Order: sequence, then C-alpha cells, then structure tokens
Amino acid sequence: MKLEGKVAIVTGAASGMGKEIARLYAQEGASVILSDINTEAVELVAAGIEKEGGKAIAVMSNVAKEEDVQNMIDLAVEKFGTLDILVNNAGIMDNFIPAAELTDEHWERIFAVNTTSVMRTTRKALSIFLAIEQGIIINIASVGGLYGSRAGAAYTASKHAVIGFTKNVGFQYAGNGIRCNAIAPGGVNTNIGTTMSEPNEFGMQKAMSGAAGNPRSGESIEIAKVALFLASDDASFVNATTITADAGWTGY
Repeated sequence: MKLEGKVAIVTGAASGMGKEIARLYAQEGASVILSDINTEAVELVAAGIEKEGGKAIAVMSNVAKEEDVQNMIDLAVEKFGTLDILVNNAGIMDNFIPAAELTDEHWERIFAVNTTSVMRTTRKALSIFLAIEQGIIINIASVGGLYGSRAGAAYTASKHAVIGFTKNVGFQYAGNGIRCNAIAPGGVNTNIGTTMSEPNEFGMQKAMSGAAGNPRSGESIEIAKVALFLASDDASFVNATTITADAGWTGY
C-alpha cells in the first residue's frame, strides 16, 4: 500500500475528483479527513470508506473561511496525530463571465474558494510540515490555469494563480522535505457545473472555441490516480510542477 500510515486531507471530497482521491488514498492505507461544504454528502462518502475498511472522518468546511480551514487541519492532528498530505481540490466555476462584466463580488468569491483557500490551507499545513521536515501538497488546478480562455476571467486568473503559488511553495520548501505540485485536469465528468447558474453567452462562446479539439472527457478516478502518484514515494523527484491530465487536449 503506497500510503500506509499516512494522514491526508482532501477538500471538496463529497463528490467528483475529491471523492475518488479520498477513496483511493484510503484504499492505499491513508487515514483521510474529508472536507466539504455539503455535510450530508461528505458524511456518506466517509461512511462508505469506513465500510470498505478504510479510515475516514468527514468534516463540514467552507474553505473560504479561515476558521474552517484551521479547524479542518486541527482535526487531522487531533484524530490521527499529524498531517502528511494536503489535497486542495475544492473549487467553483465562474459562469464564463468576461472581464468587461466582472463585479468585485464575483471576482472575490471565485478567488476566495479557488485561490485564497489554497494559500490558507498551505500556510497552516506548513506549520506542521516544517516541524517534521516532510509533507506533500497537491493542488487541483485546471487547463484553465494554463490557457487564456477555458473559462471566464475570474476562474482563469484564479487557476493561473494556483499554479504560480504551487511553483513558489515547491521550490522554496524543497530543502525541508516538502513537495508541492499541481494537477491540471482537462474536461472531467464531475458536478462542478452545478456551481454555475447563468452562463454568460459571450464568455462561454469564447471559452468553448477550442472545445472541438478535446479528445474526450475524463473520469474522476483518472485524476485520482495522478494524485496518488504525486502523494507517493513514486514521485519523490517531482516537485514545483504541474501535471496536465487532459487526454491530449492541450496539444491541440
């Protein structure tokens, strides 16, 4: 088992990629804290992991709130003694809103969930990782963080920021036994679309202009397997980089 004895936190773990990452980590021996704003759904996922023989605890967390971030990581230490792996998976879409129509409120909401939360969880986790001279951080970015128009302006900027933050953290703390990497998924069959309400027609048209080059949509388990690789010793020499998992879409 590749994660035997490890303690992991996975945010946005009630469904989609987060759910599959949490399940796979537990199957590989990790004790997992599953965080999500959807209390009922994340508790069901945790219960399913326990039923399969894994170790899992669900916690309701709004990653946009500093207090919830603190409580989530404190819970991992309280229940399992430490923290070894942090997976920042929680994220929301942005209705494809272009820059000319952005509001401050919309921009700040997207960044709070997609970017500021990553900084806050990383900051808290580093206080643990630096003391034990080891730790792994995996940020779920997006091909939207590599290209200019796979979503709206706020989402695109938020994911670019996550990738830049990943590189900075990975490089600066490499000498402390800490690795920080990102995954940039292409189109994956998840329910992130439910975080959109009224897509902007102009912005969606521009964002979808390259969609014809997408070979196929992925499944959450395919991203989970990349996350397992990055969390394991198999990736011991992989740091401060982004792995694109998109079936070749970005080659278009």
